[in-house]
Amino acid sequence: MLVKPRTMSGVLELLPKDQAKFDHVRRVIEKHFIRHGFTNIDTPAIELSEVLLSKEGGETAKQVYFVQSTGGLANNASSDLALRFDLTVPLARYVSEHFSELSFPFKRFQVQKVYRGERAQRGRFREFYQCDIDVVGHNVLPIAYDAELPVAIYGIFEELGIGKFTIHINNRKLIRGFLDGLGLPVELQALVLREIDKLAKRGTDYVKGVLASELGLGESVVNQVIGFAQRSSRSYQGANALLDGLEGNAPDLHAGRSELRAVLKAIEKMGVPGEFISLDFSVMRGLDYYTGTVYETFIDAHPALGSICSGGRYDNLAQQYTKEHLPGVGISIGLSRLFWQLRDIGYTCNAHSGARVLIVCLDEQTTDVQLDIAAKLRSRDISTHVFFEGGKLKKQLKYAIDSGAQMVVIAGPDELAAGVVSIRDLKRQSQIAIAPDLAPDAIARALTTSGSLG
Repeated sequence: MLVKPRTMSGVLELLPKDQAKFDHVRRVIEKHFIRHGFTNIDTPAIELSEVLLSKEGGETAKQVYFVQSTGGLANNASSDLALRFDLTVPLARYVSEHFSELSFPFKRFQVQKVYRGERAQRGRFREFYQCDIDVVGHNVLPIAYDAELPVAIYGIFEELGIGKFTIHINNRKLIRGFLDGLGLPVELQALVLREIDKLAKRGTDYVKGVLASELGLGESVVNQVIGFAQRSSRSYQGANALLDGLEGNAPDLHAGRSELRAVLKAIEKMGVPGEFISLDFSVMRGLDYYTGTVYETFIDAHPALGSICSGGRYDNLAQQYTKEHLPGVGISIGLSRLFWQLRDIGYTCNAHSGARVLIVCLDEQTTDVQLDIAAKLRSRDISTHVFFEGGKLKKQLKYAIDSGAQMVVIAGPDELAAGVVSIRDLKRQSQIAIAPDLAPDAIARALTTSGSLG
């Protein structure tokens, strides 16, 4: 009996043309990570569950996939292995385990799949790629690193051409200091921050209602909190003016303001135009994990997509694994979700799904010429497919078009009898006849310079 081929829900499996676009996006991300001096690491998909779940709990723990062998299942044995659900916990384990062998600050990037038992719904994945960069220090980490990450993100999205986007930046110390000034206890402040983080998704009225009815804040305090969180600016000059206008004497407020000034100044010096940066006091990042600078990135024309890249500063990466003090700052792109969203809004890019050149086979006696041209093209790093299946020229040209090839080389009996091969540019709808030994150079010039064959 045949089994119906199918995939489970919550995975992103792509056909070749979309896979080529996905790979292009991934390559651009990795290129900019490397350009900023980050080192690639690769951690196991399977971790010891005791290590993986040493800190996390609640909803995250409920989404973990545990790993068990068939023998273990048969014996009803419990599993001590689990699939990673993010790249941050494996990083913390990695840095702690190899602490004595690493140099600090340790700048790493990681592009790997993670796994979560998400409820099946549109745009949510059980298996997905994350692209993370983090800078981890030992005891101290200069605030300038908080500026380097959004500069890298700006370079990535600018090259990808996703349209106008904005990196929203804040510092959690600002709101902490403001809430201190209102006399709110630390435990209540954490709950208030989580609700402020919902302003963009749930709206002002919803957040006000929760602050008043569930957290017990008075009307005056609620209005002050919302008024503070709704301040923003989209220029460096405006951001500095906004910071200058803050009132209050709380140490956290002063520290947050000083750090933000330093971060914004460094971002500007590294060449990011002010219209791509927003100082936004509503950005909190819901996790208490973050203690200072926080980031979220949105495509301006598609705010409903939510943040496409987020992260922030944390005080101690691996306190559950080591007594060493390891402050850091990191940012993450959910690549699978991002690509799914971009595809949904019609994103296009110049990506090739297969060979850029197809060499047709019309007569098996001409194979030596075809193989020679293929070898010379491949030596120039030009992906080439020799269509050994043969058949009519029309069939092979259709295959070339469907597979995304740009050039077709025709070396049939008639061409060789005349001492030439034909090169057809499918993109520009042009064709030339040329000596076989000159064909590889002609194709290489046309592909690498985006010029014509003539």
